[in-house]
Amino acid sequence: MTKILLCFPGGRHKALTLSYDDGTAADRRLVALLNRYGLKGTFHLNSGLFGTGNRLTEDEAASLYEGHEISAHTLTHPTIARCPREQIVTEIMEDRKGLERIAGYTVRGMSYPNGSYNEEIKRMLPALGIEYARVVQSTGGYGMPDDWHEWRPTCHHNDRLLERTETFLALHKAQYLYLMYVWGHSYEFDHDGNWDMMERFCALAAGHDSVWYATNVQIADYVSAFGRLKFSAALDFVFNGSADSVWLSVDGNVVEAKGGSQTKLI
Repeated sequence: MTKILLCFPGGRHKALTLSYDDGTAADRRLVALLNRYGLKGTFHLNSGLFGTGNRLTEDEAASLYEGHEISAHTLTHPTIARCPREQIVTEIMEDRKGLERIAGYTVRGMSYPNGSYNEEIKRMLPALGIEYARVVQSTGGYGMPDDWHEWRPTCHHNDRLLERTETFLALHKAQYLYLMYVWGHSYEFDHDGNWDMMERFCALAAGHDSVWYATNVQIADYVSAFGRLKFSAALDFVFNGSADSVWLSVDGNVVEAKGGSQTKLI
């Protein structure tokens, strides 16, 4: 029987993503680091708080995050598990509207403000156009999410980041998909005086051919495209109705199922 496994783009089996909240001025330095080393981040922003305190202005945010992902964090950052449903809807939809105006694309992800969420909120999110949501509880591992609306990261950047990165880079069993997901707030580097640690992480993590460097939504979209593939009953061909390619391991051989076409597998 043909054995088919999902791969990341290019046949890779490892991916790295970063996720940072609140859109403060320290994001300037963080984005510059990521750009220098070719890493990809998702930045969860409160569009109702632009220009307040040490937060970026709307105009600067529009240009700063180019090449990364702008994602929702609610309009004003309330502890939403304590809010009425009507307020939750407004906080998410108005944040999306403000962010989409500057991003120029549909905002489809978020992180929960103050780490606040519950099962009812999770059930609401698909109807609000939110396809994934990150929590703050970390796994310490490198697995793919079981629940895209309770996406648990690998670690906060203050939690043995360099050690965990070395472990991630050493992973080699191609029968698994490995995802390293780092989260935090960029202003913490100022408070903790550990920008040098973050730069060491970027230098260590960057430039590996075996790793796909992606934003949160790119990973969610890619896995979703795999789920929409139409395999023949005999597993000898597959139709990919999505626009982008999906890579597969077919009996140990890497096959690109190109978007909008049918691909022979055996």
